[in-house]
Amino acid sequence: MQQNQVRSIVYSLQQNIRRVIVGKDEAIELALIALLCKGHVLIEDVPGVGKTTLVAALARSLSCSFKRIQFTPDVTPSDITGFTMPSLQTGEMEYKSGAVMSQIVLADEINRTSPRTQSSLLEVMEEGQVTVDGVTHPLPRPFMVLATQNPVDFVGTYPLPEAQMDRFFLRITIGYPSIEEEMDVLERYSGQASPLSSLQSVCGAGDVVAMQELVGAVYCSREVRAYVAQLAALTRKHPALALGVSPRGAIALIRAAQGCAVLAGRDYILPDDVKRMALPVLSHRLILTPEARMKGQSAQQILLGLLSSVPVPGAQ
Repeated sequence: MQQNQVRSIVYSLQQNIRRVIVGKDEAIELALIALLCKGHVLIEDVPGVGKTTLVAALARSLSCSFKRIQFTPDVTPSDITGFTMPSLQTGEMEYKSGAVMSQIVLADEINRTSPRTQSSLLEVMEEGQVTVDGVTHPLPRPFMVLATQNPVDFVGTYPLPEAQMDRFFLRITIGYPSIEEEMDVLERYSGQASPLSSLQSVCGAGDVVAMQELVGAVYCSREVRAYVAQLAALTRKHPALALGVSPRGAIALIRAAQGCAVLAGRDYILPDDVKRMALPVLSHRLILTPEARMKGQSAQQILLGLLSSVPVPGAQ
């Protein structure tokens, strides 16, 4: 697949999703970058701003299998990964697939279930496989988890553990619409049928896999790699951070910059690609110290400060 074909498909996906999601082009583009980079997405915001609708619109735009998991406190790990049971015909143990055995998985309100159930997604998101009773089952390709989450200070929510957060490629926030955008939303959704119900797919699973393979071929110079490594090292030494960026996070930032370059029609990364993707890729991986939280600091503010302090490759 050529660069111009990728841009054409991505443009079609963007236009299709915009029929449902109004005025959130940045969120749509970040979700598509994650798709190209084989990454998983955490969509975090208050209820009712369109988190689930964004995922449903993306899933309907792809000719891929789709399953939704509504997380509640009584959901168990076997509901997610599947289980084995004796076959009525042969008497042998037989694997019954769980909800993750799909190409696109919506983990709706993921922080409303217990940490034990949340942890059932760790192997799934990292290895692209499920192990049940010692037997490993590969997941279909492409595979993507899109999780929605309400703010952790809402009633009935469980904070995601650090290992789980680190497996999300990037985090997206939706935000409230402007008055004009909300008027458009009200007009679109005031009819008898929801715009989502008429959405048709614009590309297939094979197209997604081909685009994902192209991302890995995008060139990353030694200078850009050094830029990312310096940024990651500074987060680990920052006095306001109890936990900095892991090597997995640094790899994700390079990968996201490659996806950003593909969308721009380039086969090489610019430092601007790294700067653009730093906040959505890294901010949710950072943990502030109690003192920093008391002072009202945020991971985004710290990252912006570090980005301004690290010399940009090629800058005069």
